[in-house]
Amino acid sequence: MDKNKQQTVNPGLYLVSTPIGNMEDITLRALNVLKKSDIILCEDTRRSGKLLSYFKIKNELQSYHKFNEKKESNKIINAIKNKKIVSLISDAGTPTISDPGMMLVNKCIVQSLNVYPIPGPSAVTTAVSISGFKDQYLFYGFLTKKEKELENTLKNLCNLNYSIVFFIPAPKINFYISKFKNYFSDRKIVIAREMTKIYEEFIRDNVKSIKSLSDSLKGEVTVVLSAKMMEKNIKQEINESIKIEIKKMIKKYSHKDVVEFIAKKESLSKKLVYDYCLKLKSKK
Repeated sequence: MDKNKQQTVNPGLYLVSTPIGNMEDITLRALNVLKKSDIILCEDTRRSGKLLSYFKIKNELQSYHKFNEKKESNKIINAIKNKKIVSLISDAGTPTISDPGMMLVNKCIVQSLNVYPIPGPSAVTTAVSISGFKDQYLFYGFLTKKEKELENTLKNLCNLNYSIVFFIPAPKINFYISKFKNYFSDRKIVIAREMTKIYEEFIRDNVKSIKSLSDSLKGEVTVVLSAKMMEKNIKQEINESIKIEIKKMIKKYSHKDVVEFIAKKESLSKKLVYDYCLKLKSKK
C-alpha cells in the first residue's frame, strides 16, 4: 500500500480509539478519520479538546455522554443519513467499552447505517497483556457501589475460573480490595494505574495479602484478578487434550520448559505435569 495514500473515509459512524495516556499511541488511521470527520462526539469537550489540539485537529466537537445520549442520538442519526462523517471518541481508550455509545451503535444497526471500528489503545487488553495471568478473561467493567448488589455480583463472579478485569475509581480502590478478600482470596491481583504515562505503576500481589493503597490516588485504575490458584495437595487430572499438547511439545522442548508452560497455562501442579512427562519418557 502506498504510504502517502490515505484510506477513503465514507459517511457513517466511526468508533475511534484514542490514547489511554501516551499521545504517541494514537494510530495513523485514527488521525485520518478524525481529520475528515464532520462531527466528533466526546464525553468531555475540554479533555478531548486537548487531544485534538495536540494533533492540530480543529473539527467540530460535540458533547455526548450518558446524560444526553438519548436526546442527542436521534440528531446524530439524522446527520449520518445526510452523509455526514461522525466519529465517537471516549476520554481514553476504545469507545463503548464501559463508556457511552452503545445506544447510538444499535440505532445505526437498526437503520442499516454504517458503523466502522477504528481499533487502537484499550486499558483492558493493555492490563491483561502485562498481568502474566491466564489469557482467557472476563471483562466486567465498573462494579456497583450498592452493597447488596455488589455482594451478589462478586459471589457469582468468584465461581468463574477466568481472569477478571475491572475498572475502579482510584479513591474507592481500598473499599473494593476489602470486598475482593472475601471472595477472591485464592487469586492473584494486578492493579494497573497511569498506564503508558510517566508514572505508570503495576502493583502485583495475592488478594489475601495485599495491603491498603494510598487514599490520595486519583482517576481510575484497571484491576486484573487471576484465575483461581491451585491449592497445594489437591490432585487434578490431566485431560486428553492437554496430554496431546504435552506429547507434541515434549518433542521440541525440554521437560522443564514443558512443565513450566503447561502448569501455568492449565493451572495444574508442576508435579502432576512432570510425572506425566516422565511416564511418556519411560514408554520410549
